Parts: sequence; structure tokens; C-alpha cells
Amino acid sequence: MKQKFDVTGMTCSACSAHVEKAVHQVEGVDQVNVNLLGNSMLVEYAENTTDAQHIIQAVEAAGYGASLPQAKTASAPARRENVMEEEAAGMKRRFCSSLVFLVPLFYLSMGHMMGWPLPAFFHDPGNVFVVAFLQFLLTLPILYINDKYYKVGFKSLWHRAPNMDSLIALGSAAAMIYGTAALFQIAWGLGHGDQARVDRWSMDLYFESAGMILTLITLGKWLETRSKGKTSEAITRLMDLAPKTATVLREGVEAEVPVEEVLVNDLVVVKPGGRIPVDGVVTEGRSSVDESALTGESLPVEKNPGDKVAAASINKSGSFTFRALRVGEDTTLAQMIRLVEEASSSKAPIAKLADKVAGIFVPTVITIAIVTAAVWLIATGGDITRALTAGVSVLVISCPCALGLATPVAIMVGTGKGAENGILIKSAEALETLHTIGAVVLDKTGTLTQGKPVVTDCRTAEDVTEEELLCVAASLEKPSEHPLAEAILAEAQERNIPLVNVTDFTAAPGRGIAAALHGAPVLAGNRAMMEEAGVPLGEFAGQAEALAQAGKTPLFFAESGSLLGIVAVADTPKPTSAAAVAAFQAMGIDVVMLTGDNRRTAEAVGKALKVNKVISEVLPQDKEKAITELQAQGKRVAMVGDGINDAPALARADVGIAIGAGTDVAIESADIVLTKSDLLDAVTAVKLSRKVIRNIKENLFWAFIYNIIGIPLAAGVWYPLFHLQLSPMFAAAAMSMSSVCVVTNALRLKWFKPERGDFSPAAGSQSETEKGSNLMTKAMVIEGMMCAHCKAHVEKALNALDGVTATVDLEAKTAHITLSAPVSDDTLKNAVTEAGYEVVSIQ
Repeated sequence: MKQKFDVTGMTCSACSAHVEKAVHQVEGVDQVNVNLLGNSMLVEYAENTTDAQHIIQAVEAAGYGASLPQAKTASAPARRENVMEEEAAGMKRRFCSSLVFLVPLFYLSMGHMMGWPLPAFFHDPGNVFVVAFLQFLLTLPILYINDKYYKVGFKSLWHRAPNMDSLIALGSAAAMIYGTAALFQIAWGLGHGDQARVDRWSMDLYFESAGMILTLITLGKWLETRSKGKTSEAITRLMDLAPKTATVLREGVEAEVPVEEVLVNDLVVVKPGGRIPVDGVVTEGRSSVDESALTGESLPVEKNPGDKVAAASINKSGSFTFRALRVGEDTTLAQMIRLVEEASSSKAPIAKLADKVAGIFVPTVITIAIVTAAVWLIATGGDITRALTAGVSVLVISCPCALGLATPVAIMVGTGKGAENGILIKSAEALETLHTIGAVVLDKTGTLTQGKPVVTDCRTAEDVTEEELLCVAASLEKPSEHPLAEAILAEAQERNIPLVNVTDFTAAPGRGIAAALHGAPVLAGNRAMMEEAGVPLGEFAGQAEALAQAGKTPLFFAESGSLLGIVAVADTPKPTSAAAVAAFQAMGIDVVMLTGDNRRTAEAVGKALKVNKVISEVLPQDKEKAITELQAQGKRVAMVGDGINDAPALARADVGIAIGAGTDVAIESADIVLTKSDLLDAVTAVKLSRKVIRNIKENLFWAFIYNIIGIPLAAGVWYPLFHLQLSPMFAAAAMSMSSVCVVTNALRLKWFKPERGDFSPAAGSQSETEKGSNLMTKAMVIEGMMCAHCKAHVEKALNALDGVTATVDLEAKTAHITLSAPVSDDTLKNAVTEAGYEVVSIQ
């Protein structure tokens, strides 16, 4: 059983470490992950051994609060209570209130040292007790305003689990107790005429130190909480995406109901500009839908009857009705929110060091403070003031918060940033492991390639046009159910070529098909079929072999014993595949293509994309073995796939990455899901992983260095050599800023942007010879095209160039360019850029 709990009362990593330790001791608990940032805990336990109540009791026995989270429907999540905003507002009030009393306290206690003007009353030696007592009175409200440190700190001490609040409580309480003792000494001296005693103790009140420590710590906590609130913006934005109501058809009448009341199979009506409330499939109407919030895809996607729609998408134009298929916690949005929350709550292996340190940090600091005070007391011949100064400074400057925040804030920002870009990371461990991979294994079909065959070449005989060849080919293939037939029919449909009915249709398995067209016998099939029918192939035999070598499937078409031409069909690489392969290689990662396809086709695709290694003709059950063999070579391996047959390999790999358009089984087996089905997003995931881990290492470095330098400086280790020692006030300020600095450094990850235009290799370009002329074809990926007008605008800009013929595929955001004369990539790019669009890559 995996159960999430809300935990209250935690203030630093020492708290989270103690909660983890307490829950680990419960029999039946297998794994515990406490998220200090989210005040939550994820526990895996055996249901037959323990239950949630026992776990809650263990947390409460440790001095903290725990409860099961309140049920919520994530498809339209009730706007969750923003705890961090409330905390920040409360800390701001406490800081401002404390400041009201601290300013006169500080002026009164330090004014004479700074040379500030003070009324004569305060300079009169006879009023020394009144001045001292006034400082005491000004300090009491500050202690009351910030009493949380004492309540939590001393409670933690009582439970033998001291935390950061314990350090603050001990330090400020020691200063306050010492000041109160000094007050009594002054009163005693005045009552007994002992002026020396009065003069001695009036200089060591320390009330301003107690007040300053609490106020500065509260200021630091306020700034820290404000910064931490920004780290969870990604989850908050996701939760805000879903609408609160939906318009459903009930008994033929439209009714607006809360989204929580939408049931499976309800008919939901979506108007222009409205958000889609739940997942479903379109039953009536058509529209374009903006899915950028879920997939990161900037262009709207056309939706027709039978197409799926997802919650939180925005309907751009047109109305449609869809049938609800997944509601509540089952929607795509709800799953995304759950994945991001779980990833944010999980712990990366790199965090273990910080956790170990945090578990013993506070007791160690208290010990160091006691030893420091004792050493100073002995070294100064009983100077309590110096001993107290050193001891309190050590208590106050020590910062377990910076250690505890170093990893979770970076993980939370990183996983949120991934979700914004259509990269769903399931765990912090996957995010960390990804930056160490040395090889990436890519499935071919559906991952590197489009996953469906398309027509790539039409080679015609003399006196035969491409339109005539495709008319015969598509008319012949229409009755066929072969996958290659679908490609030819799609090509004819795209070119608006009318089809002709055929008669006497017969199929020859392994050979092709025969029929009659306008009474004339026609054939469609492979070379063997043509040779058996005695159709002379001539120069087309060589062309067919060349096409086959390029990984394409050549289909011959003949009429009345004469060859009409060849139509080549292939599963072509996706527009961004070559760029993704080049990007992986530029990062020092070997790219391996793993496929069940025949060797010739696989090697042709591998050669075109310039992968490092091709492994072909692999049975589905053997894909896992191929991953294991790569791992045996000492490499960490990431696997990218989309099919059911990829699931074992995805699970075996160090990091499994599923293409979002793939099967549910593949997605469940993966550690990372790419919602856009774009291989460049896998590159972005690796780059994001490297950025996050680098950020964590920076945070841990500064957290450790801060304590390594700060504690000896506060203890006075360098005083004999350099006369350097921190006062409690400066120690409190330094401690506050350390946590703020760590969180601020992690927030730099919010500026991370995918670099999609870095690689434009010519690996995808093809140079072909057709009818004696040299033609170069290129594929240009373009961002910013939204409609048919954009398509026409881009085509006009490109076709205006000499030697350029271009057609634009709006759905694929790709311009297919044929060059009959040399034209540089920069010229092509400038033409599109000047038209107002962005060129992502040219292949």
C-alpha cells in the first residue's frame, strides 16, 4: 500500500529526518519519503501488518501532527488552501510587529555606542535601572509575537528530537535569561551601593540580542517561505486549469453542473473559448483545440468526431459535443498533477547525504555550543559574557534548513518545469539517474519514425504523369487492406486525384494484386510478380533496388503488360528525429536504434539519422536482453519507446522514457513520459536533469560551506589569530540569508528553456536523381503557423525564391521543399522568418 499523509509542525530538515526515523520504526513500513517543502509524507507499507492510524500515531509520538489528505477531485480541484501564502502573510505580520518594538529597543541599547542623540534622562547614571527595565519590557512583546519558536523548539527537545527552532529557542532564551539576571544584579548593586556591580552588569544586558535574533530569523523565514511558494507554481497552475463547471446534455436539455458531477458516458457540450472539463471522445461537431497546457504543443489541434479530447484543453473555435470517458481522478490532468506531486515528494539518491547530516546536525550543534561556552569561560577566567556570546552565536548561526532545502526545492522546480514542457517525470530518482546515462536506445517505429507508411517517391514511365500513376495505383489498392495501400490512398486523397472502380479484383499473397481497369488488365505488386507476368522492367529494376537499399518498399504498377512506374512507400523519420540524434551525440551519449524490422530497412533509417549503432530483427521479448547487454558494458542506459513490446525494455533500462502517444502499458512501465511524442523532448529531459543535479550540487556545496565556515567563526576559533568573531545578531542574519540563498538559487531553474534550434544536421536531407535532373529535397520545421492562411503565406514566401518548390503540411508544421538549383539554408530560413514565422530546423 502506498499512502500519502499531511504532516504538520516540521520546520527544518532535522524535523523531516526525525519523522522519517519514527515512521521507519513502525512494523510493516517499507519506505518513507518526507517532503519538508510540501509538508507531506509518502509511505509504502504492508496492509496486513500495519495501517494508516498506526503511522499517524508514530508521527504524533515524535512530536508532530499527521493526517490523511482530504479527498479531492483533481479534474476540477477545489482551489487548495495555499498554506505557504498564509504562512508568509503570518510571518510578515510577526516581522513587522517585532520591528515596532525592536527599533526603539535597538536605539535605546546601542544608541550611546553609536553616538546617536538620546534624551538626557537616558544618560543619567541614576536612571540605569529604569533604562535596563525599559529594554526588558520592549523585548517581552517580541518574545510573545515569536513564541512559536519556543513552543516548537522546546517541544522537540522534550521529544529528544531537537530541530532548528530548538537552536533559536535556546539561543534567544539564553540571551534573555542572561539579561534578566543582569537586571537583578543592577537592582542589587543599586540597593547595596555597589556602583562597580551596576556599571559591570549594565553593559551586558543582551535584551537587544534576544529581540534581534527572533526578528531577523522571522525575516529570513518570511523571505524563505515566499520563495518556497514560487517553487510549487507549476502544480498550482495545473490545478487551476480545470473548469469548475461543465455543460452536459441530460434528457436532451443542456444543464450546467459542477464538474465533480460529470459521469462517465455523459454528453458534454463545449462552446467556443470554453475549457474542456473531462476526458472524452468527440461525437458531434468539429473544432480546433489548444492542448498547450498539457502537451506544450503551441499549435491548436483539429478535432473531428472520433478524436479524443483531454480535460483543461481550450476550445478555440466551433462548438462540439463529446462523450465523457474519464472523469475525476482518472483524467489526464489529474494524472499529471499526481505525477508532479509524487515526483516533488520523492527523494533523489543525492539527498541521502544531506538527510544523514540533518539527522545528527542539531544535537551536534548544541554540543558544540556547550563546549564553546565552556572553553571561553575557562580561557577568559570566568568571563560569562564572552562565553555566552560564543555559545549563543553557535546556536543561532547553525542552519539545518539550508541542508534540508538544497534538494527538494530544486526537484520541485525541475519537475514542474518539465511538466510545463510536456515532460512528466515520475520520480526524483529518475530525474537524477537521467543525467548519468551513457547510451540511449531508441525504438524505430513510432519513436524515430512516424509509425505509419507514406508515399516517398513516384517514378513514372515515359508519357505517364505522376497523377496518372497514382490514379491507377490508388484505384487498385482501394479494395486492399494492406497497410501500404493506405499510404497510396492517402497520397491520392491529398492530391485530390479521383479514383476509378476496378473489376475482377484478385490478391496474390506475397506477390501483389491484379484487376481490370476500364477493361484493361492492371497489376500491382513486387518485382517477382512483374517478372512472372513478363512485364519488362528496364531501368526501373535498378531504381527499385536503390529505393530498397534506402529502406523503402518499391511497388510496381503495370497496365496491359507495360510498366507504368514505381511508387515507393516507407515509414519516414519524424521531422525532429535527426536533430534529436545529433543532440544526444553532442552531449556525449551513444544512440542505439533497436527494432524488429529487417536489417536492410533498419540500417537505411539508421544511416539517414546517423545513429551510432543499429540492432535489427529483434523479437519483442529480446528487446530487454539488448538493454541488459548494453548495461553489462558499464553504461547507464535510457530507453525510449511507445509500444506494448517496449514495456519490458523500458522497465529494464536505468531510465525508461515513454512517447506519450504510445500505449498505456508502455507509459506505466516508464519513468518519464513525453506527452508530445517528440524525440527532442527526450533531449530536453536530459538537459533538464543535468541542470537540476548541478543546481542541487551547488545548493549542497553552499549549505555545507556555510556551516563549515560559519560555526567556527561564531565559536571564535579564528579570534586568537585574526580577532574575528560573530555576534549573535550577525549570526542570526547570516543564518536567515543562507536558506533564502539556497531557495533563490533553485528558483533559477524556472528560467530553463528547451533548446530546440541548436541542431540542424543534413542527415534527413535526400539527394535524388529523377528523370536526369538533380533535385534536393528538404524538410523545414516551422513554429507559429496556425491556419490555412499561415500555410499559404509560408508557401508564397518560399516559392518566391528561384529554384524552390514548396508545399506546407500544417498539421506537421513542416514545409517540404524541392530545390532545382542550389539555395542555402540561411536563404530559406530568412524567407520564412521575414514572413513572420520561426524556423526550428532544416533537414
